[in-house]
Amino acid sequence: MTPQKKHRLAFLMYSSLSLSLGVVILLFVLKDNLMYFYVPSDLAPLTSFYGQKIRLGGMVKEGSIKQDFSTLKTCFIICDGHSEIKVDYTGVLPDLFREGQGVVAEGRLGSANVFFAHQVLAKHDENYMPPEVAKSLNKSHRKLAVQSLASSPLSKGFQDVGERRTSTSE
Repeated sequence: MTPQKKHRLAFLMYSSLSLSLGVVILLFVLKDNLMYFYVPSDLAPLTSFYGQKIRLGGMVKEGSIKQDFSTLKTCFIICDGHSEIKVDYTGVLPDLFREGQGVVAEGRLGSANVFFAHQVLAKHDENYMPPEVAKSLNKSHRKLAVQSLASSPLSKGFQDVGERRTSTSE
């Protein structure tokens, strides 16, 4: 083997060893910060999730919300159609939180299949558009915006504003 090939081989071995070591260190450091997403069906039969930080997603069961406004404690049930898990949360809930709405709760699963959430995120419709964005659309895109907002609560007001603007500008 020529000296040039030996140097090239040594460089490749050193590079691959360094890269492997870097990946192992990165995974070790991030292990505590990784948070996986599960639905109640995934958690129900397993006990290995107790005490781990996870995200739990599903729908808020109808009639399951119980709130204590003096302590801001809220108990509700997240279900996915197959199983359900009780969630305890203390804090201010998002405005879009309600029964039948999709939610993602971040926290830890307790030993009695009670999920202790430290953050609750409410999902919203993918067609939602803030009023400021809708107003900033130019005239050529207004028709598309009105169609995409047709199912949102803001659609009535936006159509009225759009109709007034187009009628006064013509």
